[in-house]
Order: sequence, then structure tokens, then C-alpha cells
Amino acid sequence: MHPIILATGNRKKIEEIKEILTDMSIELRTTLEFPNLKDVVEDKETFIENALKKAREVYAATGMNALADDSGLEVDALDGRPGVYSARYAGEGHPYAENNKKVLSELEAISEEKRTARFHCVLAYVGTDTEGKYFEKLFDGVCEGLISHSPVGDFGFGYDPIFFVPEYGKTMAQLDPEIKNRISHRGRALEKFKECLRAEQQAEGEK
Repeated sequence: MHPIILATGNRKKIEEIKEILTDMSIELRTTLEFPNLKDVVEDKETFIENALKKAREVYAATGMNALADDSGLEVDALDGRPGVYSARYAGEGHPYAENNKKVLSELEAISEEKRTARFHCVLAYVGTDTEGKYFEKLFDGVCEGLISHSPVGDFGFGYDPIFFVPEYGKTMAQLDPEIKNRISHRGRALEKFKECLRAEQQAEGEK
């Protein structure tokens, strides 16, 4: 198969994606290997649009099949915010601790049963197949939970310390990384991506 470039410079995301895809016989590259690549401006209104924009631009710039992720936290009591603004909810350049602090502040008066939220991930896979045909494919994953009252846990990144998973009675940041990768929004989207790759590899093997 063609090598696949991960259209992100987020080292935590790269580490997580590589770990989840470790059982696939594919060559993974990252945009960090191409320092002259321009950062893709994520200025769209949906995860789908942002993921597609990143994958299309990185594919066009490198000629390699590109896998892009756009994901975020959707809080019901905040009408779905921070959503596509998750990485910069407290402002451009602010650390995730500030984003977490802002979400907790906005939910200060919200009761337990109304603190429902979800992590939502969309993956866009853009490139050409072994016959040279252009394609665009989308995969999504969702993980439901609640927003805790304070950050807890040392694993993960982003909003993991304030995202409580009732099934395990822990925040994402308290979960063993292996469990998190299995149940997370990104993990679920990547499982669908893996199914697609396996089908492609099987079809190639039958030719």
C-alpha cells in the first residue's frame, strides 16, 4: 500500500494514532517530517469540513495519501461548545489547562445529570488508490460521558482530565492508555479506518 501521512503536528495525537494502528502493516509518515509544509488553517464550521480540508491540503502538498483528524468536546449544556473550537476555547495559544478551566467555569451552576458531553472525532482519508483513482473517505467516532467538577488524572491530554466515563467510574485521564484507545472517539474512528484498510488489502491480495 501507499505510505500514509498523518496530517497533524500534534505529537500527542501522532503517538496515540500510531499506537492504535500498530497492528496494521502500513508505512506511517507525519507532517513533522516536512518542515516546509504550511500549517492548515482550521477555519471551517464542522469537524468534517476541517478534517477534509487538512487531508486535501496535505495530500496536495506531499502527494501522499493523507489521514487527518478533527475532533473535540461537545457539551450539551453549552449548546455543543467548544466543538470545533476545542483546541482554542480559551483563546489562541492557551494551554489545555485553561480550556478545561473555562469549561468548568461555564458549568459551575449545572447539576450532575445535565453535565452530559461527548468526544467526537472525524477522520478524513484522502489520496489515490493502487489504480490511481482519487478518493475521499470519512470515518467518525463518538464517546459519551459527563464533565467532572475538577480535573483528575495524569494520562492522556486535552480535555481528558475533566471527561468522566461512567462505565469505568474514572476520567479519561485516569484510564489505562490501552483502555482509552479502545473506547475513545479517536479509537473508534480509527477502528473503522482499519476495517477499510483491511478490505483494501484483501482486495489487492485477490487480484
